[in-house]
Amino acid sequence: MPTLGDVVDLLHTWYPPATAESWDAVGLVSGDPAAQVRKVMFAVDPTETVAAEAAEWGADLLVVHHPLFLKPVHGVAATTPKGRTLHTLTAAGCALLAAHTNADQAVGGVSEAMATALGLQDQQPLVPAPSAPLDKLTTYVPVAAAATVRAALAEAGAGSIGDYDSCSFSSQGEGRFRPLPGADPHIGEIGAPEVVEEVRLEVVLPRGRRSAVVRALLAAHPYEEPAYDVVETADPGLAGTGTGRIGAVEETTLAGFARRVAAALPATAGGIRVAGDPERTVRRVALVGGAGDFLLDAIARSDADVYVTSDLRHHPASEFLEKRGPALVDVAHWAAEWTWLPVVEKRLSEAWGATVETRVSTTPTDPWTMLVTG
Repeated sequence: MPTLGDVVDLLHTWYPPATAESWDAVGLVSGDPAAQVRKVMFAVDPTETVAAEAAEWGADLLVVHHPLFLKPVHGVAATTPKGRTLHTLTAAGCALLAAHTNADQAVGGVSEAMATALGLQDQQPLVPAPSAPLDKLTTYVPVAAAATVRAALAEAGAGSIGDYDSCSFSSQGEGRFRPLPGADPHIGEIGAPEVVEEVRLEVVLPRGRRSAVVRALLAAHPYEEPAYDVVETADPGLAGTGTGRIGAVEETTLAGFARRVAAALPATAGGIRVAGDPERTVRRVALVGGAGDFLLDAIARSDADVYVTSDLRHHPASEFLEKRGPALVDVAHWAAEWTWLPVVEKRLSEAWGATVETRVSTTPTDPWTMLVTG
C-alpha cells in the first residue's frame, strides 16, 4: 500500500510543482508523508462541503485544483471558512494537495482534458511552454576509457532524452598532444609528441546539471587535462506542454458547437454564453481551462474560429469582437476545470490498481446556483 509521500511524488511527476506560476501555491498542504493511503478523492475546490464529503467517505487524501491558501495566512482556526475546511480534513486524517497552474499546462492536465472532452483533434498547446534548457557537452577520451566516462556522465545526469537515458554519440579519431615539463601524463612522455586513438563523445544534459556533469567528467577522465567544451542549445519549442490547447473539430456551426460544449461539460446555472454569428463555420477551436481573457490578444491573431474559456469580462470581450476575430464561448469556470478530475482519477487508479480506491467528488462547487431571465 502506498504512502502519502509515494502518491504525492507520482502526482508531482505528472504535474511538476516547478512548472507552476511564481504566484501560485501548489503541492502538499497538510498530511504526514509517511501515512498510508487507501482512498483518494478529487475535486476542483477545497470548500467546506467538499471537505465534509471527503471525511464522510473516509478519504486519506483530497486532491484539489484550486489552492486552499493562495495568499499567506497567520492562522487556520476553525472560526474561518478555510480554517473549518482544514480542520474537517485534519480531524478525519485526510491530507490535502493542490495542483493548480502546474496542472493547467501539463500533458494530461486541465486544458488538455477540456480539449479532449470537447472533441478536439490534433491538439497543440496554444502558447507552448519553453523546453527545459539543455547544454551539450563534447569531450575526447582514449578508446579504452570511453565506456567508463560515458557511465560517469550518465550517472551525473547527462544523456537523458525523453523516455531514454544513457544517450550519447561517439566518433573515433586521433588526439595529438605533447606533455610539457611539470605534467604528469597518463599516456606519453615529457617532451615527446603523442598520437592517441580517441573517441569524440557528445551528450546532452539539463543546464542545471552542468557543474555536476563537468565534475563527473573530470573525475572519470584518465587525462590530467582533458579537453572538453559545453555549449548551450537553442529551445526547439517542442516541450508538448503550454497554456491552453488548439485543435480541429468536425465542421459545424457556432450554434452547433456551443450545443456540443453544453453537452460535454457539467450543467451549471449559468449555462453557456456565446458571442458571434450562430451560423459561423467552426473548424478550429482554441481554449483555456479556467479564466482566459489574458490571452485574447493572442487569440485574435490565431487561426481559430472560436475561443472557449471562462470568466470573460464585458469590455475585453466587446473590444475583442470588434477585431472580427474568432467567436467566443464562455463557460463556467468550475465546469471547464472539472473535466480534469476524471482524467487524473483514472490515471492514479491505473497506477496503483486495487491498492488505492479513487473517487471524483460529487459536490458541485460552482458558486452560481440560479439564473433568472426575462
